[in-house]
Amino acid sequence: MVATVSPSLIRGTITAPASKSAMQRACAAALIKKGTTVLSNPGISADDKAALNIIQQLGASIEHKNDQILIKSSGINPVSNELMCGESGLSVRMFTSIASTANQPIKISGSGSLLSRPLNFFDEVLPGLGIKIKSNNGHVPISLQGPLQVKDITIDGSLSSQYLTGLLFAYSAADAKNATINVNNLNSKPYIDLTLNIMKHFGLKTPVNHHYQEFYFDEIVTNKSNGATTHYSVESDWSGAAFLLVAGAIAGKIEVKGLDVFSTQADKAILQVLMDAGATMSVEESKITIQPGNLKAFHFNAKHCPDLFPPLVALAAYCEGTTVIEGVNRLAHKESNRALTLQEEFAKMNVDITLQDDLMMIKGGPVKGSVVHSRHDHRIAMACAVAALKADGATVIEEAEAINKSYPQFFEHLQQLGAAVSLNDN
Repeated sequence: MVATVSPSLIRGTITAPASKSAMQRACAAALIKKGTTVLSNPGISADDKAALNIIQQLGASIEHKNDQILIKSSGINPVSNELMCGESGLSVRMFTSIASTANQPIKISGSGSLLSRPLNFFDEVLPGLGIKIKSNNGHVPISLQGPLQVKDITIDGSLSSQYLTGLLFAYSAADAKNATINVNNLNSKPYIDLTLNIMKHFGLKTPVNHHYQEFYFDEIVTNKSNGATTHYSVESDWSGAAFLLVAGAIAGKIEVKGLDVFSTQADKAILQVLMDAGATMSVEESKITIQPGNLKAFHFNAKHCPDLFPPLVALAAYCEGTTVIEGVNRLAHKESNRALTLQEEFAKMNVDITLQDDLMMIKGGPVKGSVVHSRHDHRIAMACAVAALKADGATVIEEAEAINKSYPQFFEHLQQLGAAVSLNDN
């Protein structure tokens, strides 16, 4: 799909999409928690659909009913020997460990950008937990033979906190007793808060968090088979909403509804950045109103929220001066090498980006419409679209269907706000 975005003045109210971070974790919790789960406000992205498919292959049944999803589970009882994770990095990192608690061989596979994502973590960690594993040189497909044996372990959390999320769910599913997961150099700590909150909500055995360095499972056994129905409403997505909020700061007054200002999602940090950059904003419990102000360069450390890089680059392009964002090292293994991709695609729009060690420096200035490519990365497609709203001339985004990974309604939502967006099949 090719998306053409012309300079536009946007106005109106929009509701942020469901969080795929919360949705996928809720799917994992619903699988582990025996009984019935009712998911409200479920996500519809490709990653969300991958998680639903995975838990079905691991034994859960799913029924779509009106605007809810009913999940019934008797625990992890695989009905297939292969789990397809699509292009979802969270799903592969989370469900590989969860699936390893089963006492049968399972193959973990993926597609698209997931094929190139390094997953050496599993080769290094899972054998120490009694699991036989064979990967494709640290990539999918991965073949596993469990069951996982709960032990005290130490892992590295610098590449992604999602590996820890998977182990926390797996240890809970295995009724870990008097066991500790030690973690060095943990990044994206707010996402671990999200994991722990969802585990508690579902009544799963949840570890004690000692300063994000030790996660201790005590000797108390929780009863996950009490049959009680769990109700969970998937919160809206700060990661997707960040693009809407930046769009408002650049191109017009809008209201964004559905966001929880008390959320543990890391990308809620977009609010502070927008204030620092000089956007005119009003934050209420029911809505966030934002419009352009005198935008100025900002300095922000995105180490714990690397998904904010793309919308922040779009914002920085319209800020007077040179913006500095820390945390570039977190971008190497996203859907693309996101630092280089941002530098190369935004250069086509006359935005100068310099990479220096762990820093990204974006020079604000006139943005020009151009032909860019998503590089099959959903956040690159959305960042270019937002930057195009006030560019000099139209911007053509090739392979724009990449948005389906996380925010399939994105272009529709821009159109609802009055943006001049046209979509054409390749």
